Amino acid sequence: MKTLYRARRVYTLSHPQTGDWLLVDERHVERVGVGESPAADRLVELPGTVILPGFIDTHVHLTGTGLSRLGIPIERARSAEELLGLVAEELTHDPAKVLAHGFDESHWERPELPSGPDLDDLGDVPIILVRADGHLSLANAPALKESGAIELEGVERDEVGRPTGVVRREANERVQRWFHEALTDHEIRELQLQAAALAASRGVTCVHEMAIPAWRGRRDVEVLMEHRAQLPVDVVPYVADKDIPYVMDLGLETIGGDLSLDGSIGARTAALSEPYRDDRGRGALYEREDGLAEFFHNAHLAGFQVAVHAIGDAAIEQAVGAWERVYRALDSRGRRHFRARRHRIEHFELCTADQVERAAALGLAISIQPAFDAAWGHPGALYDRRLGSERAAAMNPFGALLARGLLLGAGSDSPITELDPMEGLWALETHHDPSQRMNREEAVRLFTAGSAALAHLEDKKGRLRPGMQADFAAYDADPVSADDPRGIRPVLTVSRGREVFAT
Repeated sequence: MKTLYRARRVYTLSHPQTGDWLLVDERHVERVGVGESPAADRLVELPGTVILPGFIDTHVHLTGTGLSRLGIPIERARSAEELLGLVAEELTHDPAKVLAHGFDESHWERPELPSGPDLDDLGDVPIILVRADGHLSLANAPALKESGAIELEGVERDEVGRPTGVVRREANERVQRWFHEALTDHEIRELQLQAAALAASRGVTCVHEMAIPAWRGRRDVEVLMEHRAQLPVDVVPYVADKDIPYVMDLGLETIGGDLSLDGSIGARTAALSEPYRDDRGRGALYEREDGLAEFFHNAHLAGFQVAVHAIGDAAIEQAVGAWERVYRALDSRGRRHFRARRHRIEHFELCTADQVERAAALGLAISIQPAFDAAWGHPGALYDRRLGSERAAAMNPFGALLARGLLLGAGSDSPITELDPMEGLWALETHHDPSQRMNREEAVRLFTAGSAALAHLEDKKGRLRPGMQADFAAYDADPVSADDPRGIRPVLTVSRGREVFAT
């Protein structure tokens, strides 16, 4: 069946650049044109609207996004007291255990975290409060004991050896995985469905799911694989598991994703070459160089596109250096295939000019999160306080990455920042460094065609031209020309020809 969509304007991001109608044949675009409309079995009139290709979010955690929208809104807290008050209110409903995500003490006037006794005084129910970036949690004594995290690396202790309630690294992974592994398959499916529905309501028609078995268990991705074809948006899974046969058995051609080489700036676990400004440490590298190079080599030879998480300059150096070892071991033909694979680095925030050049020479692709800069990148914000003004000013050089020939796609890292491409467009236009800003059209292309290419989908998604998948959204306000795109929402979203959201 053919469906004709008529609008005020259709942006194709291809040729012709615009039209006023879009003809869809089942799941694919047949053509875009102007003037007299062709015959169709069904007509959808969208007067006054603007149609854009569906946005693609290159870094999403579906289950975490679903949980964050249902749980305690701890992202609203502006002090330790408010954070504890929100949890205390939730405990009046007698939950068996509590996990909430999103607090960010960098927005508090007094950024001191609650103490272990503060958390324990709330009650005997296990409580886990996950920082916005996911790399630090607050856990009370019952949560530490019942999860088995109490003796693991990453449990912060005071001068007499008592847990302070702060957990990082292995202990942080354990408390989060313990909670998630108690969810039923039905609960996981519902959380993933709700997150996918949220994406559709924001004009997103495809997400790159960053599954992290260390944090959520393998069952999380296995449930996703069982029902992803029924979700309202396309899902491209990346599994942060170094067990190559396991990921191969899932039927995937991607591996890694949010496989972390380091942590985050906010948790002071991102691996730096120089100490943090507000702490004596330099973060930590989570992988050994030889082991990482071996994994990269084996995954590449197995035919996977490999992605890894690297935020600090020391972690980026480890990633680029390991890929260089693999690249140098290949002959000329092998190197050509290597570059065509588009191995990815997620985040790539505190990169040096030398690392940018070497990554470009290897043909690496970069998944950026523009909203990180909007939230934490401006003078006086978190990155400035953690790193000092000089290093903070050099972070997230999006314009330079494009200029040096790197393939870029963009995402939200939801639930860390909102699953909303309009926020990402604004962040690209208002980058803390004016020399790194993009105009609206460049930003839209990054979230559509660029993000499609990051997953080798440029022949299927990101543009509206004959033969492409029918992925698009219609808006009453024009996201390309509006002064401020934030808050613009679609009136209709179509994913692979299916109308998956409508107002």
